[in-house]
Amino acid sequence: MVFFESWSWAGPSPAGIKVSGHARASATDSYGEALFGMIFFRRDYSALHAILVLLVLSATDVCAAAQTVPLPRPRPHVPVPPPWMLPPPAEPHSFRQAAGPDFDGKGISANPTDCNKRLEKIAAIELVPRLVGPGTCGGPDIVRLDAVLLAGGKRIDVNPAPHLRCPMAEQLALWLRDEAVPRVAATGAVLRSLEAYESFECRGRNRKMLGKVSEHGKANAVDLKGFTFADNRYFHLTDLMADKVLRTSIKESVCARFTTVLGPGSDSYHEEHIHLDLSERRNGFRICQWNVLEPPPPPPPKPELKPGETQEQKPEEAKPAEQAEMAPDAEEAEEDQAASPPIAGPIPLPRPRPGFLKRLKNRFL
Repeated sequence: MVFFESWSWAGPSPAGIKVSGHARASATDSYGEALFGMIFFRRDYSALHAILVLLVLSATDVCAAAQTVPLPRPRPHVPVPPPWMLPPPAEPHSFRQAAGPDFDGKGISANPTDCNKRLEKIAAIELVPRLVGPGTCGGPDIVRLDAVLLAGGKRIDVNPAPHLRCPMAEQLALWLRDEAVPRVAATGAVLRSLEAYESFECRGRNRKMLGKVSEHGKANAVDLKGFTFADNRYFHLTDLMADKVLRTSIKESVCARFTTVLGPGSDSYHEEHIHLDLSERRNGFRICQWNVLEPPPPPPPKPELKPGETQEQKPEEAKPAEQAEMAPDAEEAEEDQAASPPIAGPIPLPRPRPGFLKRLKNRFL
């Protein structure tokens, strides 16, 4: 864009000067150069102001457009992994490092606890040092429960021997001695051992990596699979073919003693074993989820065949009940056929859509 400014010639009129042809050409060239410089090189401040205003407006539009551009999404929150997912720490150099920051040395003594004294009278145990982490895993007063002692020096082995806190081990021993042994004896069998599945393991609930720490990580839970009798028969607690009366009786006894009982029907993680723990909840809430399932019903018996007759040769006869159910349908079909007479002649086709033939003609013709 070129802006022109009004101007006037200050010198003598070029027309009033008499010069030769060569001089006239030189004067004309000088006059054109002066006019070109006045047009293109003289400043016009009003035009400059207009250009500045346009630049400011365009910058404002750019800023407004920049404000409307959506910001990128924030980064997803990455949860902090639980302690049992972290790599194992380096070997501790002191007892404080091994025991952890929550360790309270005031209650530590070489003497057995009251729970240990009670448990030694009814079970064969071995005291275990304090289990340390990581995190909240482990705990004090841990024992290994090898067997439960009965009257007369008889013992019921626990295979494999679980590592449990003393209160949990005491309740398991009492249940095995006072509840399980009499119920098995009522069926005519003699209990020889209790088959365990899992006890202490530092992990999350249901083995989920980002879940809360399991009661197994606190040595406060045990998983049971079944019993072994004196005649070497094995009784699986979740077997559908096992004695339902005994399984129901065992369920009632464990739900009355432990605060958490999980078995078939609770979730897919406890379909083949029974989970027991002493977890403390608000208002003494307890969980007992164990469906004592039954085997599926047997298939219906096959119809008897006459002597010398095979299944292929036997005529298929409709049962009276099936004939009675089919009779109303046949009557309704006859009534519908009588109400609607048959159509004479060919059935007419539906009319074409409007404009279809015209579009088809314009396309192909």
